[in-house]
Amino acid sequence: MGHLQYYSGLIVKVAKESDKTAFAELFDYFAPRLKGYLMQQGADEGSAEEIAQEVMVTLWRKAALFDPEKSSASTWLYRIARNRRIDRLRRQRTAELDPEEPALRPSDVPDVSVEMDARKRDERVRAALASLPAEQQEVVKLAFFAGLSHSEIADRTGIALGTVKSRIRLAFGRLRKAIEADEEVDVD
Repeated sequence: MGHLQYYSGLIVKVAKESDKTAFAELFDYFAPRLKGYLMQQGADEGSAEEIAQEVMVTLWRKAALFDPEKSSASTWLYRIARNRRIDRLRRQRTAELDPEEPALRPSDVPDVSVEMDARKRDERVRAALASLPAEQQEVVKLAFFAGLSHSEIADRTGIALGTVKSRIRLAFGRLRKAIEADEEVDVD
């Protein structure tokens, strides 16, 4: 059994049997590594320690969510750590918002001509998108309307990752040409 499989197996033991020995071994191995990773990402030592401990508590409570078929133990735990750090940073920024901040004040009444230009641009994009082959439309919609990553699109559709990327690249080339051609007609 490989090193990565070993730790994945320990998480499965924690999930199925609430195995405290397996958890202790995971804690001893991952907690200091997670702390070091978080400090490399810019967290101070205290925050890094707290987040690493939160990650390990999450492991204990949610070990059943871990799927060794989808990722390794380290990938899963580091992703949780990264997400926890991002959540903390967002909370700090939200708490630090100044209500007098100009960016938080309502904007002026929008210019009607700007709105009309935006509406025309939206129509052009929709028409150009509708002109794409179905397989390119599908990946563009998943990427930009559903917000999926290229890997997630490949997983969801069963299409190879390289094919997803090339379809998106081809779609953008066609969209650009269609929109530019439409703008030239509009200017004339």
